[in-house]
Amino acid sequence: MATPETKPLRAAPAPAGKRIEVPIKKATGPGDDKVHTWPHLVRAEFLMSIGVVLLLLVWSLLVDAPLEEPANPTRTPNPSKAPWYFLGLQEMLVFFDPWHAGVVLPSFIILGLMVIPYLDINPKGNGYYCWKDRKWELITFFVGFHILWVSLIIIGTFLRGPGWNWYWFWEVWDPHKVEALTNVDVPYLLGVRDKTMATIVGGILVLAYFVVGIWSFYVQCKWVKGEDFPDFMRRWGWARFGLTAFLWVNMWAVVVKMVMRHLFNIKYVMVFETPYFSINI
Repeated sequence: MATPETKPLRAAPAPAGKRIEVPIKKATGPGDDKVHTWPHLVRAEFLMSIGVVLLLLVWSLLVDAPLEEPANPTRTPNPSKAPWYFLGLQEMLVFFDPWHAGVVLPSFIILGLMVIPYLDINPKGNGYYCWKDRKWELITFFVGFHILWVSLIIIGTFLRGPGWNWYWFWEVWDPHKVEALTNVDVPYLLGVRDKTMATIVGGILVLAYFVVGIWSFYVQCKWVKGEDFPDFMRRWGWARFGLTAFLWVNMWAVVVKMVMRHLFNIKYVMVFETPYFSINI
């Protein structure tokens, strides 16, 4: 195996007037797999970016943009849809109250993206995204983004028609279609008719969901890490574990709520009303 060689890069002036040769490492064999970012990486990224720009330029010249007719203030389109990158948020408004779908959930998404560098304690450092070492992280990202968020955009684009009603791919969009809103609350299904008691029962159900969800996340981490779990928890810490579990449980809460709404017509789990505002979960 060839051994790394060194060659002088430049002479660095020393305070005493001496010249110090600063060596630079040079890869000379298969055992030395580390190379410099410039020009090996930056050159490849620059060439790839030029190729992408050329592809988009040719595409924009050959394919017309899907523009509609000029806006008519006397005729509102049905359905009135947001741009594609907001369709996921608009779809969540079907299942959640505006304060939750438009403020709470997007804030959790932004918060989760911001704290990723502080929650990820991979001992190998940044830049390791191979399946063997990062499969659970990749699965979490794939489920959270490619399945949840992208699927909401697909639903809002192709499955939501006039009146924001649900249309399968083979159904014709009928502007006169009316869907019966037979949604019920979970406490009502359990036989609770009093508003105060319904709030208490709903709060217990929400608390139980978070307790069971965080406990299941703890069991999953213990199963994944195996014998290394105690050392992993010492490095991770309970604060980071709690924040990660909270975001993870909230992510699956979106799925649970949508499934309950589609299959069982369940609208609310908990309704908290005051003389000034109401909170529907």
